[in-house]
Amino acid sequence: MNALVNDDSADALPEEEKTRSGIQSIEVGFKLIEVLTDASQALMLRDLAQLAGMNPAKAHRYLVSFQRLGLIVQDPVNGRYDLGPFTLRMGLAHLSRIDAFKAARIALTELRDAIDQTVGVAVWGNHGPTVVHWMESTHHMRVPLRLGDVMPLLDSAAGRLFAAYLPARQTEALIDAALEAQRASPRKYLPSTRAEYDAVLADVRKHRAARVEGTLLPSVNAFCMPVFDATGQLVMGLMALGPENRFDARWGGPVDRALRALAERLSADLGHGNA
Repeated sequence: MNALVNDDSADALPEEEKTRSGIQSIEVGFKLIEVLTDASQALMLRDLAQLAGMNPAKAHRYLVSFQRLGLIVQDPVNGRYDLGPFTLRMGLAHLSRIDAFKAARIALTELRDAIDQTVGVAVWGNHGPTVVHWMESTHHMRVPLRLGDVMPLLDSAAGRLFAAYLPARQTEALIDAALEAQRASPRKYLPSTRAEYDAVLADVRKHRAARVEGTLLPSVNAFCMPVFDATGQLVMGLMALGPENRFDARWGGPVDRALRALAERLSADLGHGNA
């Protein structure tokens, strides 16, 4: 009889006591997820454990369970740990519940049908601009992009947009790494120095949009337009891209005007410019 009473005792706790109660081991282990979310790259066990404030053996036990759940993956070659596929599913589920993201998906469907270009949405992830929504045009252009793909900072419209408008502390390390890779294996028409890239970003701010013409994919043009919230923070980038023979990449052209109008409307809905 007493055992039954004790089993039900948690339900009889005062509301404030319920708020304080929890499972400490979950809270401790989740620190590993937080560290990887904030990191700019995959981490070795010793570094991950140190940043999470626990010893490597304890961290490893948590990581084994997180791997089974798809929260963590381990590179079989170098042994580094990174966020797993389930964290992307969680992120996309969260985004789908945000009114601005829902509105963007609905509006982009209408825009795609109107301009018949491939369109999408990118948001900033821990590795850079990440594709979270994607709709193809009727042109059936073969674009090797998938949900969850990270767009490069130097040669994609989304990468340039986020680099232009996010705080430097969020982008500096990734920009430096991209420029170093460019200098090691130079590609045509891409900046190789910080001064050259800063000029590219200045042009993005001047036009309040990013544009690329064949730099990411041969013979493919693209725009990416910013959506800001009430505080002026960049929330997402609206993308449109297509083959150069069907995609008008002129500033002030029909694709530019249509995508820009949508981005400005979504920004206004979020209170941008009303403060």
